[in-house]
Amino acid sequence: MSIRVMGIDPGLRFTGWGIISLDGNHIKHNANGVIKTNSEDSLSIRLLELYSNITNIITEFKPNEASIENTFVNKNPLSSLKLGHARGAIMVAIANQNVLCSEYAPNLIKKTIVGQGHADKNQVALMVSVLLSIKNLGAGDTSDALAIAITHAHHRTNKLNKVITK
Repeated sequence: MSIRVMGIDPGLRFTGWGIISLDGNHIKHNANGVIKTNSEDSLSIRLLELYSNITNIITEFKPNEASIENTFVNKNPLSSLKLGHARGAIMVAIANQNVLCSEYAPNLIKKTIVGQGHADKNQVALMVSVLLSIKNLGAGDTSDALAIAITHAHHRTNKLNKVITK
């Protein structure tokens, strides 16, 4: 049985998303993209846009599970707050579609994909390209989102066992 996983790299300006399928130990790329919001729009409009787009992606690709990067604290508190708003809108959209969502720390994602927790974006993008056999993916929001989905694929059984046993 194939499981579909959605990975999300949240942001208020750019939110990367990626969908992979798991069939046993085989991981296959299905789709990816970026949701862009207009910085001139009000915060509430931008959050609604994130919510609506994530809902549409879930409706189209029907992932069984989702994964999102944990919030990290920026040097700029306002940036951290805006990122928190974006993550909230995205997580509500996921929950509203009855999809289980797991969160992963940036260092765990990098360690899972590259083997070290302080890898740079180019190293992550290169390994995602290799793991999913995608040419010209490039470093950015979509490669990060696919890295989050792959991380979930590697760690999901431990997380699901914790949910089931509680």
